[in-house]
Formats: sequence, C-alpha cells, structure tokens
Amino acid sequence: MTIDRTHIVVLNYNGRTWLERCLPSIREAAARAAVPCPVTVVDNGSTDDSVELVTRQWPDVWVVREKNSGLASFNRVLSRMNESVVLLLNSDIQLAPDAVGPLLEPFQRHDDVLFTAPLCWAFDGRTYEGMRTRVRSRFGLVQGMCRVPGHEQAAKIPDLTASAGPVLAVDRRRFLEIGGYDPIYFPGRIEDLDLGFRGWMAGFRGYYVPESIAYHRGFGTFETEVGLARSERLARRNTLLFMWKNTAGPRLVKHLLWLPIRVAGAVARGQFGFAAATFEALARLDRVLEARRAWPLRGAEWVVRQEAFYRHFRW
Repeated sequence: MTIDRTHIVVLNYNGRTWLERCLPSIREAAARAAVPCPVTVVDNGSTDDSVELVTRQWPDVWVVREKNSGLASFNRVLSRMNESVVLLLNSDIQLAPDAVGPLLEPFQRHDDVLFTAPLCWAFDGRTYEGMRTRVRSRFGLVQGMCRVPGHEQAAKIPDLTASAGPVLAVDRRRFLEIGGYDPIYFPGRIEDLDLGFRGWMAGFRGYYVPESIAYHRGFGTFETEVGLARSERLARRNTLLFMWKNTAGPRLVKHLLWLPIRVAGAVARGQFGFAAATFEALARLDRVLEARRAWPLRGAEWVVRQEAFYRHFRW
C-alpha cells in the first residue's frame, strides 16, 4: 500500500481538560508527518465547552459532531473519509513528535495489516501502558492485558498485538469491512479486543510498533463520566458479551459451565456486581445471536482460527 495522506481523528466527550492538554502534541505530530495529516475532533454530544475550545484555539482542527455511540462513532466518520489509513485517538492521548510515521510503515510493508499500535506510556513517561496486548483465559473468561510477566523486556520489541485501545492506526477499508467498533459494547470497554479478534478471524493482523510513542491518561474521560464502579461492571458485562458473541467449541462450553459458578460465588461473597453485569449482558442476547449468525466462518474452521488467536497471544 502506498500512503500519500493520512488523518488523525480524536474522539471527544466532555474532554475539555484533555483536549487542552493533548491537542498541541497531536497537532505537532501531524505537522511532522511525512504526508499530509489533518486533525479532526469527533465530538460525541459533549455538554462542556470542548467544541468551543477547539474552534477558538485551534481553527485548523476540524470538528465533527456525532450522536454519542462511544467508539462506534468512529464507524460513521470513517465511512465518509477517503484516506487509506487513519489514526484513531481518545482525547486523553498525547503523541510524541515523530509518532505518526512508524505507525504507517507496516501498512506499506505487509499485506495483512488491520491496525498498528504504538508503545504507550502513562503521562509520567515511566509507567508502561501498552499496547503489546496479550490474552489471559481464566475460569471461562478472557482478559486482554499489556502488563504481563516479562513485559518490561518485551516493551521495545516489535510484535503482533491482540488489540489496541486508546490509540491506533487502522486500514480504513478493512476496519469498515469487518464492521468497525461494535455498538453492542456501548458506552464502552472491551471494544478494542473485539475488533482485534474479529480482524484476526478475517485474516488480518494488528502490529505493535514501539518506534512510535504515545502517552495515555487511562480512563481520563470514561471513568469521570461513568464512575469506577460502573466502569468495572461494564468491563464484566462486555467480557460476557465478547464470549457469547465470538466464541465456539469447547471454549464456549467451558465458559457456560463456569458462568453459574462465578455468579453464585460472587453473590455468596456479597459481591453483586458480576450478577448485575450478567443480567445486563442477557438483555442484549438478541444482538449477540444476530452477530453470531453473521460469522464469516462456520463450525470447525471458526474454532481452529479462534484457538490460533488464543495460542498466539496467551501469556
């Protein structure tokens, strides 16, 4: 693929503080890119003065207003764009000055790229955030993790990655081809692992590019808006949706056998969040079944490719 232009798209919801802090670095990285790289802020119906700040302080940054669909708002925006590769950022992301170029290179060297992800640090520049993601399977559930045993030694080694959450570059056509971010997870959590898994099942790959550097304030906006308890319950609910939507074969059987044990155990300990998350997930079961009917592969072929994903990224 030849890339003669790219685009940085920043998703915002009531993120005035983060835009004020992060947009200057994003604009600088865009200006230093080797190809034209405009910046757009997608506003998901903010009630603060985010949009006013951007239009007043950075008139060169485009603003698009969308109905709040969480990360799925990217889907509508990318469907109207022309660039072959687009960078997708949360509003709480800062970019190093030369972050853009390395994220574009794998698209020009490999023919199976769905997305690329940078080495991401916390704002302190010392705490590793990701995005070399591995997947852990425990008691019938899966979890995407970056801070796995040995991550300190592997953080600067290029590799494949299972997912990338707050900052990634995507092949726009392939992203839309597999459905983009699934709105079933709204308002958020786990969408990135779902995207990476569906990409893998379609024969695409995510590449971890540590030569590109980003900085992230984890849950900068999300936790402020929904609260810590609700955020944790969403993670549980969406993990269940991920399993029901994407899993087949013995792995699904194991999950279903463990599920009532997990619910009963949590209730017995007076921890009702997992039970609540399970009922919330069941309320979306019709959408899960619809997604399963749309699987591009069937039967043993699905299971073989599914298990290859878990083998490759397990820790």
